[in-house]
Amino acid sequence: MSGAPPLILASTSAYRRELLGRLKVDFTCEPPGVEETVLAQELPMDRALRLAHAKAHAVSARHGHACIIGSDQVAVLGDRVLEKPGSAAAARAQLERLSGASARFYTACVVLCPQGGLRLAHLDTTVVSFRALHAAEIARYVAHDEPYECAGGFKAERLGVALMESIESFDPTALVGLPLIWVAAALRRAGYRVP
Repeated sequence: MSGAPPLILASTSAYRRELLGRLKVDFTCEPPGVEETVLAQELPMDRALRLAHAKAHAVSARHGHACIIGSDQVAVLGDRVLEKPGSAAAARAQLERLSGASARFYTACVVLCPQGGLRLAHLDTTVVSFRALHAAEIARYVAHDEPYECAGGFKAERLGVALMESIESFDPTALVGLPLIWVAAALRRAGYRVP
């Protein structure tokens, strides 16, 4: 990967770090330090893109020589945003609302490589349909996966997949937090060897 700038993932997410690691490129992680504010009347997909841009630009301002990846995800059920539950009780409540329903996950990703003038943005939409869930199943699941920091209150890459009827997506990694098909293409454009 000679000639490619240092690569920084503007995130503290262990999930995004693990996903980017699959591409076998050297990178570091840095907290973007961006306040994830909610703007009145902002559409969920616009919020995801705005925050992905903000994260990438915040780290790029500190490392102008580097290529930066910023990402954000917003989940919605109908017109209600599904935040990270933060507790077992809140995770159970979210999954009760998702029982028999479909939720949309908007995963935005931005790649900034200022030296090469590369500025790319992408939005992936994943639709997750849940089967009818019983309270005992929800309780067992939450106790097992402890999905307190995951939008929607589940981990699709773990036991959470057993809660679902279907996943509609162009890129299954987007649901976990980073759309690797698009990221791989963006990094190739930036001069990285992937694979």
